Amino acid sequence: MVRCFTMKGQFANERYRCINLLYKTMNGYQNDKKRSEILVVDDTPENLRLLSLMLANVGYEVRLAINGKMALKVALSHPPQLILLDIMMPDISGYEVCEKLKDSETTREIPVIFLSALDAVMDKVRAFQVGAADYITKPFQVEEVLARIDHQITIVCQQKKITNQNEKLQEQNRQLQNLNEELRRSNVDLEQFAYTASHDLQSPLQAIIGNADLLSWKYESSLEADAIHYIDEIVGASMRMKQLIQDLLAYSRVGTGNLELQPIDCQIVLKEAMANLRERICSSGADISHDRLPTVMGNKTQLIQVFQNLISNAIKFRRKEVCPKIQITAEALTETEEWLIGVRDNGIGIKPQNRDRIFEVFQRLHQSDEYPGSGIGMAICKKIVERHGGRIWVESQFGIGTTFYFTLSENKE
Repeated sequence: MVRCFTMKGQFANERYRCINLLYKTMNGYQNDKKRSEILVVDDTPENLRLLSLMLANVGYEVRLAINGKMALKVALSHPPQLILLDIMMPDISGYEVCEKLKDSETTREIPVIFLSALDAVMDKVRAFQVGAADYITKPFQVEEVLARIDHQITIVCQQKKITNQNEKLQEQNRQLQNLNEELRRSNVDLEQFAYTASHDLQSPLQAIIGNADLLSWKYESSLEADAIHYIDEIVGASMRMKQLIQDLLAYSRVGTGNLELQPIDCQIVLKEAMANLRERICSSGADISHDRLPTVMGNKTQLIQVFQNLISNAIKFRRKEVCPKIQITAEALTETEEWLIGVRDNGIGIKPQNRDRIFEVFQRLHQSDEYPGSGIGMAICKKIVERHGGRIWVESQFGIGTTFYFTLSENKE
């Protein structure tokens, strides 16, 4: 191990021999340096030359200060990455220099390594009390000095990297918040437009339907079969458009106004949803069973719509010659303080590649003449559940059946 004695005025030749040996045996350090700048402070010119040569040979940029006042001036005007600081200096001691460095916002974060002949425990304790990052006693071992410097420089580089990453993340978060706010405003504007447009379209559409019906009724005897067929096509298309507009209005209304949540008994919600679907349940022969449903925090009108859409969906997409069997389950999720509601059917099922599409607006998986509808029902369910702070998803086996799951917050009152 190479040892360099740095007591004032002694062993100059030995010091230079050490540096030459160091340069030959440790030049691998050069490849790892990014030209970090080190300020060396010592009142002995011989020590400054020794340390300067040692550090320069391994790739550091070195600045020198012969006393404490000069060190403070240099550090404040052009902060280095690290400071090697002697303690015993005539004008200002190294302790005082370190204290002043730590008092300044400009130099507070610069690591200071004391390099001193003082080796008493209290000298070292005081050094750390004034803010030292490390302490090396003279005479020093070259490898130790370089290792300690390299360690502190690595810490500085990592801290700088982390700081830069944090700044980038903060900027990205600010941009994301701005984009989210713009998206929110755009969604509000779009919903308002959809509501207004849908509302304004109903009157002329109703006029088309009315006139087509009047034409068919008044001139039925004088119209040819083709003409009657065309009129029927006009009425059918207009009725589908009317249903689409009504569904779009319903979807737009879900996101408007403040949503006030209160304790809602899902038993009552289900009862009213089934009453609204009584005719379809009876005509399809659907068998509907359910667990004891909980009381949750929600909006009654919107939750009725969720249950009604899911049950209606289960009835619509039934297998031919198979009576719909619908089971509604409830499970408490104690960890998240939620209820998990499931609506399971024995219908046609959903292919895996289509499961994400069903919650998108106007996404139809079947032709309208096969399974009529606008493709908005599941999108409305998703919007309502998410406005309630919950989640909704689907599990299905094609040709066997489907289960829709959604979560609602439990009643905390």
